[in-house]
Amino acid sequence: MSGQTGGGFSSKSRLPPSVDSTLSDIAWFVVVGFAIVGFLLAGFRLGQKVRDEEPPPPTRESQPHLPETGAVHEVREERDPVELPPGGLRPHEMQGYGNSGSTTSAHPEEIRKERESGCQHLSGPHPHVQPGAPPGHGRRAHA
Repeated sequence: MSGQTGGGFSSKSRLPPSVDSTLSDIAWFVVVGFAIVGFLLAGFRLGQKVRDEEPPPPTRESQPHLPETGAVHEVREERDPVELPPGGLRPHEMQGYGNSGSTTSAHPEEIRKERESGCQHLSGPHPHVQPGAPPGHGRRAHA
């Protein structure tokens, strides 16, 4: 019994084995915590360096201003329709990717009145009718 100290403790630490493993686990958490804090501080310093190298924010004088005539407003114009062949056109036959060919109408008020005269105000409750649907289409759909 001369080589043993009392209670089964090791001669090096004089702590029970469960306390010794708990302290080593805590030490690892502290080391990992310091490493995380170090990475975060390095990230903040890197962000400060990047921000210091960026140009300053623009001043009020360098911002765009309204034109002398005021705000730009939407322009409504009526376009003349483009005549299509009876069979229609395929995509590769269209000119300008489908954006060219029409011209501004010489009589915009007449075209607008003609287009808007086709609007009918239906009476009574009815579901939403799709544009181009035949008259009376969709009535009593939910009855």
